Amino acid sequence: MECMLTVFTLLSDIDVSYKTIERLYSDPEVELALWNLHVLMIKKKGIQTCNTSGDGTGYSLTIKKNYANEITKLKDGAKKNKAKGKKPFVYSFKLLDLDTWLYIAYGSSAKSEKDAFNKAMKMLQKLDVELETVRLDRYYSFPSVVDEFGDAKVYVIPRKNSTPKGSWKWKRTMKDFVENPMNYLEEYYKRNNSESAFSADKRWFGWEIPQRRQDRIDNTLSCQNLWHNLFNFY
Repeated sequence: MECMLTVFTLLSDIDVSYKTIERLYSDPEVELALWNLHVLMIKKKGIQTCNTSGDGTGYSLTIKKNYANEITKLKDGAKKNKAKGKKPFVYSFKLLDLDTWLYIAYGSSAKSEKDAFNKAMKMLQKLDVELETVRLDRYYSFPSVVDEFGDAKVYVIPRKNSTPKGSWKWKRTMKDFVENPMNYLEEYYKRNNSESAFSADKRWFGWEIPQRRQDRIDNTLSCQNLWHNLFNFY
């Protein structure tokens, strides 16, 4: 749209700055319209209960750095950038419906992937959708995270220092992993759908976010998620 403004100016003889489009990313009415579109698509698709996979990824805020390459440099596989100054990445967590390949809930944060996850969970609470199963990577392998999904069955790979200590749901999850490893892993590795979706998104929309303000970054990612849903709607 910013590029098209040049054509608009030539046709109408009205000079419009690219800031006209940029400011829309901070408009609460635009944010409301995006939310309504998301809810309408879920209702139109008839999604009431779903089997999901969830994962996080990152988008670069500067063309000089690539998220995947920089994350591998961090010690102990941590998914949090500890560099001084302004962080060059924004973290995004998305919950994918495995049947329709639509994103059900999502969140983004400049702080950490966990903060993006928490925002996605708040979004999920506002939707009239019930989760039957959830698949998450080892980053979320904690009793507290498993308990957040209520009655939904959660598939996670235990960490090396994991113990049965925790809620009964956590104990049943660990018991299922130990006693039925093949069936458990077969379900767990459906989480690869999330990584495939991320890969498709970045090929379509790019891996860099041009906005700098957090509200505009959030709405940029919301637009990308809605485009993903529209592409997979029919």
